[in-house]
Amino acid sequence: MNYYIGLALSSGSTLDSGLAVIDESNKIILIDKFYKMNDIIFFFENYSSLKHSKICVSLPWDRTMLEGKWRVLSKPYQLVATNPHMPNQDNWTQRYATRGSDFFKDLNEKGIEVNRFELYLTRQSMHLNSCYKERSPADCKFLQQILKFEYGFNELPSNMMPMSQLEAITGAILAKEAEKNPDNIKKLFEFKGLNVIDIKNFTTLTNKLI
Repeated sequence: MNYYIGLALSSGSTLDSGLAVIDESNKIILIDKFYKMNDIIFFFENYSSLKHSKICVSLPWDRTMLEGKWRVLSKPYQLVATNPHMPNQDNWTQRYATRGSDFFKDLNEKGIEVNRFELYLTRQSMHLNSCYKERSPADCKFLQQILKFEYGFNELPSNMMPMSQLEAITGAILAKEAEKNPDNIKKLFEFKGLNVIDIKNFTTLTNKLI
């Protein structure tokens, strides 16, 4: 039996990173959260079914940048990097953090299938995005309910879970889709030697119930 691991990786140790492990029948085997990268590495190095697992790790936003509101607002838009009057000092136009990239690349080179995913694009592709502010309590509750009633995760509790764990389940669904229905997977780009993937068509998604 294969297992599917989703990791919603945060940009630093001050924020929680969610981890979820599901099996082929959508049963949640493990759900947890970590803060330090060493704890995440410890989990993967001691996980007994790692060779039978497919892994999807989210791309965390790079929070390090120079001060200034205009830099915060312009960072997601790479067009400023083409302007010679706006030099890319200290990589402030870099969208994604490189946290853990070397470890996940090493896992992939050892034969463990590891892909990356852009969380917000994947939520849109899977129709998991809401009309609420991102990562707000309302957005969190929406994601939990739709995973429970439309994706078959009946084990999710009624009380609100940490958002990072729900995002990790999203990654686990994508890892399962890449294994079960590879024709429905598209490569967006590469990041630090690993493919960043997403689904092509929501209507052919394996996990959805409707």
